[in-house]
Amino acid sequence: MIGSRETCPRVIVGLSGGVDSAVAAHLLLEQGYAVEGLFMKNWEEDDEPGYCAVAADLADAQAAAETLGIRLRTVNFAAEYWDRVFETFLAEYRALRTPNPDVLCNSEIKFRAFLDHGLDLGANWIATGHYARVGHGPGRSRLRLARDAGKDQTYFLHRLSQAQLNRSLFPLADLTKAAVRDIARGLGLANAEKKDSTGICFIGERRFGEFLARWLPEDPGPIETPAGQLLGEHRGLAWYTIGQRSGLGIGGVHGAGEAPWFVAAKDAARNTLIVVQGAEHPRLYTDGLRGEQLHWIAGTPPVTQAQLPFHCLYRLRHRQALQRCTLLEYDNAGCRLRFAQPQRAVAPGQSLVLYHGDECLGGTLIETPGSAA
Repeated sequence: MIGSRETCPRVIVGLSGGVDSAVAAHLLLEQGYAVEGLFMKNWEEDDEPGYCAVAADLADAQAAAETLGIRLRTVNFAAEYWDRVFETFLAEYRALRTPNPDVLCNSEIKFRAFLDHGLDLGANWIATGHYARVGHGPGRSRLRLARDAGKDQTYFLHRLSQAQLNRSLFPLADLTKAAVRDIARGLGLANAEKKDSTGICFIGERRFGEFLARWLPEDPGPIETPAGQLLGEHRGLAWYTIGQRSGLGIGGVHGAGEAPWFVAAKDAARNTLIVVQGAEHPRLYTDGLRGEQLHWIAGTPPVTQAQLPFHCLYRLRHRQALQRCTLLEYDNAGCRLRFAQPQRAVAPGQSLVLYHGDECLGGTLIETPGSAA
């Protein structure tokens, strides 16, 4: 125990209505913190049932707070979400890239707007139900992999700064998802069996094409093979991502066999979608990339430019096993990396996140996949 409720550190937990954040709040109470909950509403363009079920999530958060015996506050960050996350999300699609809004949502809303609000309320810390580990000092805070490799969320947290990590707690760092649900059942939490949220951060599960069509105009054009054979028509390059298989609308092609087709490239100048046949087609692979908006969690690179090349680990996707790579060069604008093994479906606009051992170093936005020779 840390001390009496009057003197112990005060933590505000982001209660989403899910089981993870509720158990995180419980664990902090057990450790002796003075705990309050905060429910964030960040999207109000619509509240269609089955999509952005804010009312249902708020009810679940209130029920969890009552079971735990803590106060629940509410706040509306819809304006901040629109300005800091959603406008960038749309701009990336207009640029024919594939953004990951969860990464920006964490750095701009959950650990910026929420953190600022929590500190204004007098909190010493904020906490969330993320599966990640943070070590505070000496010298700096370090973001590390969670115990549950299948749930580890450091990929989505790699743009956090020292100022954000210094005030953040991740109580689920040493727990598996199964253990979290067991704790929730033992506490009698109503959301113990609630399924994990998916879909766009704070917007929810949707038919993505229909949702995107509300904000971006369609711009049809040809679908072609690398050799120029016309196969069909796409609805707009923004609707497709590198490596995509479904939704191409390509039927049987004379003489092409039955192997499925995959998006290999977007030719913006000709408004043409380039597709190849077969999941292992060489055009789907690359041995490196150039990145932009390079971010180091420590605030500085792990090596000087004179110490390059730097051998480290990375992942291109949330649940991808860590892979080996070499950082060949970097500057304030970006970096160049070479993969130890060619990687499939490297999409501009997505994040590549760097690790050294179990420490998350930061990451970069993928600018241009291609040879790193």
